[in-house]
Amino acid sequence: MRNKALLFAAIALVTMTLYNCNSTEELSQFGLKPELPAEPYDYSLKVSVLTNGVDPTFIDPNVFNNFGLQFNPNNPPITNEGASLGRVLFYDPQLSINNSISCASCHKQELAFSDGMAGSTGFGGKVTPRNSMAIINAGFNNNLFWDSRVQSVSELAVKPIQNHIEMGMESMTRLSGKLAKVDYYKDLFKKAFGTEQISEERIGAALAQFVCSITATNSRFDQRNTNSAIQFSSLESLGEELFFSPRTNCNRCHAAPSFAAPDFVGGEYGGGGITFTVGPNGEFISSAVGDDVKGTANNGLDLVYQDNGMGNGKFRIPSLRNIELTSPYMHDGRFNTLEEVVEHYNTGVKPHNHLDKNLRNADGSPLRPNLNSLEQKALVAFLKTLTDETTITDVKWSNPFK
Repeated sequence: MRNKALLFAAIALVTMTLYNCNSTEELSQFGLKPELPAEPYDYSLKVSVLTNGVDPTFIDPNVFNNFGLQFNPNNPPITNEGASLGRVLFYDPQLSINNSISCASCHKQELAFSDGMAGSTGFGGKVTPRNSMAIINAGFNNNLFWDSRVQSVSELAVKPIQNHIEMGMESMTRLSGKLAKVDYYKDLFKKAFGTEQISEERIGAALAQFVCSITATNSRFDQRNTNSAIQFSSLESLGEELFFSPRTNCNRCHAAPSFAAPDFVGGEYGGGGITFTVGPNGEFISSAVGDDVKGTANNGLDLVYQDNGMGNGKFRIPSLRNIELTSPYMHDGRFNTLEEVVEHYNTGVKPHNHLDKNLRNADGSPLRPNLNSLEQKALVAFLKTLTDETTITDVKWSNPFK
């Protein structure tokens, strides 16, 4: 009898434990509340441009401007209240099934919103097969993820939440119900959207507003164009010359000023695209919009791809802004340093059948710039001038949970 009583007690204890564990998925277990300013931070987008070659001005980026940028109209307009809510959601691990992983787990501010890992660890300890791309100037891209599979930051934001490796929330309806039980969210949703209703659309819109506000536009490269006291070293100047030269073709895929793939039109990169004309210092002169662009390219990493990307080994061309802070590099994080990346494009590009045209010679063979050691160092030095310290220090993009 005693053994049976002990057995029943053990079963009851296990049952209660399982019930309580399951319940924690639906209740706030994080324990902290966000600390937000009485008046929300200013999250409005402003793009600094030179209107007369000397004095900077700030332009509404929701239209094509003379700096070659366009805010993706598929994204929601940014409001201070919406982005403030998005900031809280971005840093809250309660968006994962077991309250362990937040968006910021794989996109750390101090690493320019990358995570320093070849693959990211998800809610159950599994590792993602692709590198977490840095979230920089995402609102100016029309095609997102390594395979360009979504066309708005709202879509980008909710995919990892539901991913079976990353955050594991199998239903956005379930997440909406879960967040409705967290007291501070009711007020935040009301301020952002007018009512306390929590839904997939509103979660995605708020996250998108916050992510779209994260910009890198204040690097030394930018400051030099607005401040004559800032000059490049001879090594950096040589690197800049090489970057914009037909010898390397770097700027053909990483077009200034965003230093990302021009992808404003549907299709596949390597077709018409957007052609930028730049001056000797990389300053914008003019642009011409072509067609058949989706921001991806086969960059000759392999002859046979285990991960085929968008197809035929084509992957999203990321922005080089803050590239100094976002190692490791490529979709699988195979390169740990910028020096390794430069060496790949210098001598390591494979002659794949679908190799991007900007990495081919006229006869179809892989482009070999044959940079010497000084030139390779110079190219890396120039890439480091694209680092924007504001991105990694601005409090409005920081963790609100103290």
